[in-house]
Amino acid sequence: MDSVTKRDSSEERVVELKPLSPRVSESLDAKNGNSKYTDDNAGYDPEEALLSQDSDIEAQKGQVTEKPAATVPLEYGVPLRTKVFYLTTYLLLNLALTIHSKMLFAQFKFPFLLTAFHTGATSVGCYTLMLGGYIKPSKLSLRDNMIIVAFSVLCTINIAISNVSLALVSVAFHQIIRSIAPVFTVVVYQLFLGRSYSRATWISCIPITVGVSMVAYGELDFTAIGFALTLLGVVLAVIKTVVTNRLMTGSLALPALEILLRISPLAAFQSLVYAVVTGEGAGFKKFVDDGQLTTGWVIALVTNSSIAFLLNISSFQTNKVTGALTISVCGNLKQILTVLLGIIIFNVKIGAINGLGMVIAILGGAYYSKVELNNKQAKKASSPGS
Repeated sequence: MDSVTKRDSSEERVVELKPLSPRVSESLDAKNGNSKYTDDNAGYDPEEALLSQDSDIEAQKGQVTEKPAATVPLEYGVPLRTKVFYLTTYLLLNLALTIHSKMLFAQFKFPFLLTAFHTGATSVGCYTLMLGGYIKPSKLSLRDNMIIVAFSVLCTINIAISNVSLALVSVAFHQIIRSIAPVFTVVVYQLFLGRSYSRATWISCIPITVGVSMVAYGELDFTAIGFALTLLGVVLAVIKTVVTNRLMTGSLALPALEILLRISPLAAFQSLVYAVVTGEGAGFKKFVDDGQLTTGWVIALVTNSSIAFLLNISSFQTNKVTGALTISVCGNLKQILTVLLGIIIFNVKIGAINGLGMVIAILGGAYYSKVELNNKQAKKASSPGS
């Protein structure tokens, strides 16, 4: 008997394991495994078409039953060298923007306006890349576009809450509260996205949080409303980081550059509105009228905005390949590097507690890296086809 086809006396029954042609419509009988076909063109021989297939029966069976490893998060499939490259680039750009912005804020006291410059520069940069063919916008539904608009509002509110809370609490208290971001990230993933983390991952967040808190330890001046807004700012920052990751790895799966292209103009407009409402617009007008906006200042602002553009691209892409939790931990470790650079550049004085905190946070970061590497290997080993 032929191992591929089985015919009865009427020559009308054929066992088919793979669709043969758009010209053939078939319905499978689950009980007896038979298949009926209807040939729309005279002279079409289904047996000949079946025998012309390159795949054998076992290969076809494998194609039907194989399931993609959809349960493994994207970041666990990214090579370690790629992660290190993106994280290093993100850290360097983040540090450069932090230090440079701190220098500007000594005289240019318009944070919302500077944010508008940053997002405006990102808009121009992304639009230029789109004209060059490097960004090809997807066709989104009305619902998808509403998600993008809501995300841009979330980004702007996050910046606003952070700036307002910083005015109501000391920098030390602000950094201590923000150091718990990795813990909030794990909680958000667990509660709303159903992703579970190992006990080792939870434990690895503790020394990082404690260490950064010790580094930021100083004059803990705060009010009740300041504490509430700072905590709210941390939650919003974590949600923004998680949502960013989902936009690039979830059902939409938008490229980082496309997300920036879509949200940057909205964020720039919203930042300008905040600048006008808070009085920064009038302050900047006086800054210009007094002749303080020199060529040097223009070059400094353009340079700062260009760094912000590169950082935005790096931040989104790093979030995609490393995951929201890792980017939160990386943000904490950035605080350590900022303090170290502050000691060198701004002659910042630290105490024994601050120094010990640095050591603890750095060791915690190393432990977290080891845990994530182990998690990646375990996920890869347990995924289908490994």
